[in-house]
Amino acid sequence: MATYKDIVGTAVRNNAGNIPTAETGQVFYDSTNVDFKYQFPVTLSSWSTGGNLNDSRLRTGGTGLYNAALCFGGGDPSNNYTANTEQYNGSSWTEMNNLNTARLGPGGSGTYTSALAFGGTTSAPVAPGAQSKTESWNGSSWTEVNDLNTGRLDVAGGGILTASWAAAGTTSAPASTAATELWNGSSWTEVNDLNTARTQAAGTGTQTAAIVVGGTPGPTGAVETFDGTSWTETTDLNTSRRLLAASGAQTSALAAGGDAPPYTNATESWNGNSWTEENNLNVTRRALASDNQGTDNTNALAFSGRIPGGDSASTEEWAGNVPVGAWASAPSMNTARGKIAGSGSSTSALATGGRNPPSFSSTAANESFNGSSWTETGDLNSAKTSGGAAGADNTAALYFGGSPQVAETESWNGSAWTEVADLNSGRSDAGSSGASYTAALFTGGYTTTVVGITEQWNGSAWTEVADLNTSRNSLNQTGPVTAAIVSCGAPGTKTNAETWNGSAWTEVNDVNTGRSDAAAIGDSSQALKFGGGNPVIANAEKWNGSIWSEVADLSTARQQLGKSGSFTEGLGFGGQNSPTYYTNTEEWSSSSNTIKVLTD
Repeated sequence: MATYKDIVGTAVRNNAGNIPTAETGQVFYDSTNVDFKYQFPVTLSSWSTGGNLNDSRLRTGGTGLYNAALCFGGGDPSNNYTANTEQYNGSSWTEMNNLNTARLGPGGSGTYTSALAFGGTTSAPVAPGAQSKTESWNGSSWTEVNDLNTGRLDVAGGGILTASWAAAGTTSAPASTAATELWNGSSWTEVNDLNTARTQAAGTGTQTAAIVVGGTPGPTGAVETFDGTSWTETTDLNTSRRLLAASGAQTSALAAGGDAPPYTNATESWNGNSWTEENNLNVTRRALASDNQGTDNTNALAFSGRIPGGDSASTEEWAGNVPVGAWASAPSMNTARGKIAGSGSSTSALATGGRNPPSFSSTAANESFNGSSWTETGDLNSAKTSGGAAGADNTAALYFGGSPQVAETESWNGSAWTEVADLNSGRSDAGSSGASYTAALFTGGYTTTVVGITEQWNGSAWTEVADLNTSRNSLNQTGPVTAAIVSCGAPGTKTNAETWNGSAWTEVNDVNTGRSDAAAIGDSSQALKFGGGNPVIANAEKWNGSIWSEVADLSTARQQLGKSGSFTEGLGFGGQNSPTYYTNTEEWSSSSNTIKVLTD
């Protein structure tokens, strides 16, 4: 594929402002802002929340892929050793037939339908009970097969059912071991030892290309690679730790969590030569497990473990180097304000009502955006703040509700506002959305108390429909009247989310970071939530119809901002981070490119 340089040469284009059609890698001069700029791809690596295990536990065995994994054994919150086995399908865990022998700290290899469990301990104290027992999984049940030559717990391992490896661990001495064994589908054979005996390490990779990281004594950051015959010492982790998890391959791996001490959520990626610090796990923990059948460090699964105060059922999904959307600066509004209602698209929007300094009283101000600038236009009939809005562009919109808990609704025709039918329940700080001024939703909010009321507008009147499952105010909402989504809100900083199908609300997976007074664009299958308060943040998360994952942050942290557009192309504007109120507008593009100043 030809590059930009191949096509146009090395000449730098002179342009007044950004170039909307800039190619990836293109450098140009912005004569308006007097900057050299370039177009660059944006990628993100982060953990997102997956479905919880059915049983909280630590020091489990794990194997498989990020979307097809197996968890087995471990210790439960009552300090009992368990034989429980669970299977992950990419969104939830299902309980399966148990191991024949309950055990703590087994190793694992293979897939979620064809796996091996080996080692562990069956009694406390753990060392005298170190086991050599090996069991084979066929997708539905476990069968005992030939034992390890050296019994051990907290053993590292990987590979497939017919070609696995096991190394390190604690023997019945008790002592750490450097012993390495290879499985050929029927029996274990001892091969060359690790250079350094250790236990509570993590491992991943194949029988001929494996990697072991961290462990005890220490904790250590020591890393060794295996070529099928011998081990070689290589670059240490940045954070020494034990009881960690590893995923991926010998030349492209991920290490996460563990005990440094104290417990850590640190995540590092390996490129075959060095370790790079990445975004942390959301749940700080040690003694966790992971998939170990990945081909690289771009996808992984982390589950189970010990958290301060108990055992965990939490599951997290890793997505590395994923192309994501980006925020870019857009023209500012004329008046700084928060509690602002937004409607329309990324190139044809309205910013309506709100409050602004120095008096912080409600305003009737209305501004229209045409894709290149904001223009003050016809005011509301009465000043309002904390209301809702709906509409497809800046020529036709609806504004409704607001503080102090009014029921008034006003309709915009492109030049003036007209009062129309009132809400059934006057309220402020509710969620609002709608793809048209003739079809809107107003959800939750505050009357004299926090409510879950939902009302639907049909172009002439409001009708009460099904309530939210969780009452809340200061929530974010987006989507049409047949496919909306709400999340977060107050009191507190809620994390739960609900989707609307035109008749009822259904609880779905929680967001990663709870907040109030955020903004959102999109619909129930694809949405973006950004900003918010308690505390004020720039964080943004996207919804793919099943889970939330973090994407590029806003440039400016703020809450109570307005929004318009779709998940593909949208705007965030205004807002506040006390004592500052903003006119700033930021433009979201779901494509994986953005424009940066060259000096950045």
